Amino acid sequence: MKNVLLSDDGDIKVYSVPDMEEVAHILEQNGFIRMSDEKRRISLNKGYTKEGFADKVYHIHLRYTGDNDELYFRDYLNEHPHIAEEYEALKLELWKRYEHNRDAYTNAKTEFIRKWTAEARMKYVDRYLQIQNLSR
Repeated sequence: MKNVLLSDDGDIKVYSVPDMEEVAHILEQNGFIRMSDEKRRISLNKGYTKEGFADKVYHIHLRYTGDNDELYFRDYLNEHPHIAEEYEALKLELWKRYEHNRDAYTNAKTEFIRKWTAEARMKYVDRYLQIQNLSR
């Protein structure tokens, strides 16, 4: 499909609005569930059941090129193991509490993710500029 790029971290970068919806529709036809749908972002997953988490759970984040929050967060965790350990502990604690409520699980992680993503954006200010410029 033209105007679509699969990044090395599993995110799918889309260059135009119709393409993002088209990709989401194809994924939904293949068993993925749309979990959130914001103005410029769509998140889908597969592996959540009414009984809780399946053995394997998959997440796909559809983003426009230049929306690199997940990459900044990932890089920050990779370079700051103590923060990664805090995030792991938070996720394990929330998993037990919200196994049957995916929205509450996601919402409970949001403040932590936003805090460290903002920190990463300040630290790595030009890190993904090349990717943004290639898409123009």
